[in-house]
Amino acid sequence: MILDGKELSKKIKAQLKLEVETFKNKTGKTPKLAVVLVGDDPASAIYVKNKKNACKFVGITSEVKVLDKSTTQTELESVLSTLNSDKTVNGILLQLPLPNGLNERQALNCIDPQKDVDGLTTVNMGKLLTNEQGLTPCTPTGIMELFNEYNINLDGKHVVVINRSLLVGKPLEQMLLKKNATVTICHSHTKNIASLTKNADIIVTAVGKKNFLTKSMVKKNAIIIDVAIVRDENGICGDADFKNLTKKAEFITPVPGGVGPLTIAMLLKNTIKAFKNQNNLTD
Repeated sequence: MILDGKELSKKIKAQLKLEVETFKNKTGKTPKLAVVLVGDDPASAIYVKNKKNACKFVGITSEVKVLDKSTTQTELESVLSTLNSDKTVNGILLQLPLPNGLNERQALNCIDPQKDVDGLTTVNMGKLLTNEQGLTPCTPTGIMELFNEYNINLDGKHVVVINRSLLVGKPLEQMLLKKNATVTICHSHTKNIASLTKNADIIVTAVGKKNFLTKSMVKKNAIIIDVAIVRDENGICGDADFKNLTKKAEFITPVPGGVGPLTIAMLLKNTIKAFKNQNNLTD
């Protein structure tokens, strides 16, 4: 069965649109997201455009600040600090990666944790680790939404996550543990990954290598979540050998149309959550 992230994303965005209208009628205010883009990376520009279009659909105001690739650390932090102080801005997103020479972690930690809609500040990462309420990273949050939508029970399941980044692997591990899954993290130094994936009930892969996850690496009726985006002359694909794995897996996400649309939906959800927190609103 295909885990359709595109359809779930549409469903979530429709719900968020109604929520924004309700809060606008109640308070006269509209949630606002500020996106900071440094440099002229084409892929980043596309991502920012997609985020802006998604905001427009649900009724969130968005503002994009484009900074030159020669921007210094001090100048970037000054822009982020100004957005922190702006009471009309509810969410701040720093588009990654940053140009060489800029300190990503230092810049992220300049963002007010209450406006950190990517959930990447050290404060929000720490809250995730200690089971406190905070804003959580969008991609793993989207994956958890997918499990929830398709009634996939994680209790006692063995989940192999092939990624250890702060964007995916590490926060996802914490979210899975909260659902009582048993989690194995694999990475570039893991020996014989296939021996681990063959015994996994669920595999989450985010390597960025076409056909990395093959049929022989997966047991029958496993669940496969493909987070990777690989671009080549044939278009876009993920890590999984999708064509062959659909015959063996119980559930699988397509690329495109799986996790990607949910990442943006969770960004919108986090922006509205931040807006509600800042205005002391409840559902």
